[in-house]
Amino acid sequence: MMKQGFRYYLKIYGKILVQNIKSKMSYRADFFISLIGIIFVNLSGFITFWIIFKNVPSLLNWSYYEMLFLYGFSLIALTPVQCFFDNNWNLLTYVFSGDFIKYCFKPLNLFFYYISEIFDIKGIGQLVVGITVLSYSWTNLGLDFSLIILVKLIIALVSASLFMISITNFAAASSFYILNSAYFVMMLSNKFKDYAKYPITIFGGALRIIFTFIIPIAFMAYYPSLAFLSNKEATFLTYFTPVYGITFFYLSYKFWMFGAMKYNGTGS
Repeated sequence: MMKQGFRYYLKIYGKILVQNIKSKMSYRADFFISLIGIIFVNLSGFITFWIIFKNVPSLLNWSYYEMLFLYGFSLIALTPVQCFFDNNWNLLTYVFSGDFIKYCFKPLNLFFYYISEIFDIKGIGQLVVGITVLSYSWTNLGLDFSLIILVKLIIALVSASLFMISITNFAAASSFYILNSAYFVMMLSNKFKDYAKYPITIFGGALRIIFTFIIPIAFMAYYPSLAFLSNKEATFLTYFTPVYGITFFYLSYKFWMFGAMKYNGTGS
């Protein structure tokens, strides 16, 4: 397999992205209906928190606006998965049918080639809701804002995104190793991400360990957010998030690639 540099792949991805967006926009009615749908789905979380906190003043010392902060942060952090890594959801189908074999014959990185095939532009709707909710909670919490804080926020969001990308990679790549892994994929890629909206402190001791070190959903919002919430004390895991995120992503990539390189089709 040919090895190419970052600029080479960036140039190719730019061309693929343009064509992908053009194809999506050719069905504008479907695009706008889907976009509105995903906005309302994510706004439902905002409404849920509002209903809960109309009756409960706080959740384990987490206020309404602090919970909204976690929710908005998690939506933004999940956007790269929605937009750039959506094709991971289809990997099980490609592996089972044997169609994945077509990705094995191009002089491109297998992971890049497969993932770049789909860009889900509807994820922009999720991003808009996330930024709106985060800004609303930030203002109502009276948090400071500066260029340095913005840089820290971007680093925290990118780091948090790496965890969800990694979990999706691990879940999707299980298709190379486990027959009928659909439930496993759904559980890791979809079900667990809902827990990222909540403080890790609401879970018991065993689940805290699992959600921190094994299935690290706590890093999708909780630990990074502690660096910005003025009345919460950040832990060493808050500042370790970027390193842990990069490491976890690298391991998920190697796991994905190892399975892909061993793939031999269906044999039929």
